[in-house]
Amino acid sequence: MQIILLHPRFTHAKSVTLTHRHLMLGVAGLVVALLLMTSLLFYLVSSNAAHMPSPLREMFTANAQGDEAQKEKFLKENLALMARRVGEMQAQLMRLDALGERVQGLAGVKPSEFNFKEMPGRGGMEPMDSTSSRDLTVSEFKALLDAMAHDVERRADYMNVVESTLMSDKIKSKLLPTSQPVNVSYNASTFGRRLDPFSGRSAMHEGIDFAAPIGTPILAAAGGVVTVAEFHPQYGNMMEIDHGNDMITRYAHTSRLLMQVGDIVRRGQHIADIGTTGRSTGPHLHFEVRIKGVAQDPHKFLLAGANQARLAAK
Repeated sequence: MQIILLHPRFTHAKSVTLTHRHLMLGVAGLVVALLLMTSLLFYLVSSNAAHMPSPLREMFTANAQGDEAQKEKFLKENLALMARRVGEMQAQLMRLDALGERVQGLAGVKPSEFNFKEMPGRGGMEPMDSTSSRDLTVSEFKALLDAMAHDVERRADYMNVVESTLMSDKIKSKLLPTSQPVNVSYNASTFGRRLDPFSGRSAMHEGIDFAAPIGTPILAAAGGVVTVAEFHPQYGNMMEIDHGNDMITRYAHTSRLLMQVGDIVRRGQHIADIGTTGRSTGPHLHFEVRIKGVAQDPHKFLLAGANQARLAAK
């Protein structure tokens, strides 16, 4: 582009040639000028907003309030979301507390030693460097809540597994013959080889004998199902209770049987009375424990039950 400049009296002329570079510099200068003018105008308006005419002041205030309203809306939405997360965590913690109390009971831990309803004590030194501590941002707080909710769910799963294991062990322990079947302080004959009272020869005694008057109650040593309730030529009135896992207990020489085949009995239930039926020299209970048909020493089971009772009493 070429521009011709004339002298006011038209005595001589001068030409100026504009290139694309000149045009670009001119446009850039115009843009910078507009930005400076806009910044100056904004500064003047914001610093003199109180002295501005009413329409302009209201327009400026409305824009500022619009930004604040957007920020407040964003904050409320995030607070509502976090409040819902906190509510969900509170419900999860209540279920976890109830689960913990059940596990505590199954494990035999005293409530005074581990109270789920009390906050554990915490403490520590105050940070020496003030720059090492700062306020959490909204996003950091939300991430912390999500991580805590995940931890609560995972620990609840662990507690469920522990509860199932303890419950299984509890059931198994209830099915072990660890409760003494007759309330006497001694047994008349122990498990093992002895002199047979009828033949006088050495013979294996596959149980232990509890001597007591006729009619003394006989109690189930553990829970189970009655599989035998009959008269036997050697054992007299005899009862067998199946405790599962190929384990049975046998009660012999009774005067009467109070249970029938198929009855379910619980530990300590009155199932028969002491007598002297069958091959017997006097009133007593012959008590056996058999696993897969093999006679075991009942004293081992009864001693384990007595030790457990002493530990529970402490």
